[in-house]
Amino acid sequence: MLSERMLKALNEQLNKELFSAYFYLGIAAYFKDMGFDGFATWMEAQAEEELGHAMRFYDYIFDRGGKVELEKIEKPKQTFESPLKAFEAVYLHEVGVTQSIFKLVELAQEEKDHATYQFLQWFVEEQVEEEASTKAIVDKLKIIGDNPQGLFMLDRELGARAPKLRALLTQKGE
Repeated sequence: MLSERMLKALNEQLNKELFSAYFYLGIAAYFKDMGFDGFATWMEAQAEEELGHAMRFYDYIFDRGGKVELEKIEKPKQTFESPLKAFEAVYLHEVGVTQSIFKLVELAQEEKDHATYQFLQWFVEEQVEEEASTKAIVDKLKIIGDNPQGLFMLDRELGARAPKLRALLTQKGE
């Protein structure tokens, strides 16, 4: 059974993860409008991944006898000065998510909630990956600058990461 404090914090994180999916879809739309389909595809895959994170919290709350409380999702930003600025926003967003996960870990320790502490370890590792991958793209974009060939190449590279759910839903016969 979850304590009231832990349940409230887990529900808050669930809603942050849902916002993250919405955040990434907003940036995907920005890139689609610009004609950068590869960047958009990467963001769509990231949105799908964030929905998966939200579902992990959703299921965990129920597994521990808690009640899920869904909140209103804020409209995400959909305009940026450049691809670099968009990815800088993504990186800063992930840093914020990491801090939120760390606070959950600290609360689980305070509450002596060993199950939740263990559950959160997957997210701790995931955030290391999230920050590293988004920082690597920011670094590449800083090198590329406004170079059209470089932007085209990175767009093509990032487009290789396709959303899995969409692929399943759009298979022939669906």
